[in-house]
Amino acid sequence: MDTKTFNFGNGPVPAHQHPNGGGWVADTTTVSETAYVGPNARVFDNAKVYANAVVDDGAWVYENAEVYDNAVVTVNARVYGHAVVSGNARVSDNAMAFGNAEVSGDAMVFDDAWVFGKAMVHEGGKVFGQAMVFEDAKVFGKAMVEGTAVVNGDAEVYGDAYDSRSILLSENYKR
Repeated sequence: MDTKTFNFGNGPVPAHQHPNGGGWVADTTTVSETAYVGPNARVFDNAKVYANAVVDDGAWVYENAEVYDNAVVTVNARVYGHAVVSGNARVSDNAMAFGNAEVSGDAMVFDDAWVFGKAMVHEGGKVFGQAMVFEDAKVFGKAMVEGTAVVNGDAEVYGDAYDSRSILLSENYKR
């Protein structure tokens, strides 16, 4: 491993280009050789990317975030804080997962959506189109939350539920 320095935004730090993809990885991270970090992707701070995970196409994984299994973070997405993306989950297209959020299973978060706090999107749940899921909220099953919908508190959206309007689902809401 040929260590150099790279500026991830707060000044240069010791870093190297990942052997599988060529993206920049800070030496403070844990990134397995089986993971793929694409040429325009970044992994820094104390982030962990392992197994067959993919970070590609302008995506960043940083702070104490973890991405593993076959999860994909791509197209300018950001995963940070203590967020975890695992299984076959996908965070993409300017979406963000942060705080203590979990995106797992076959879940998808994309198109500028935010998942944060202790929120969970799992199984086949989808959050997209500027929707926000946060606090202790959960989206799972085949449920879809999109548009400018906001799901928070301890609300749960699951099964075949589909919310696409400007709504606020919170406090013990189950749909």
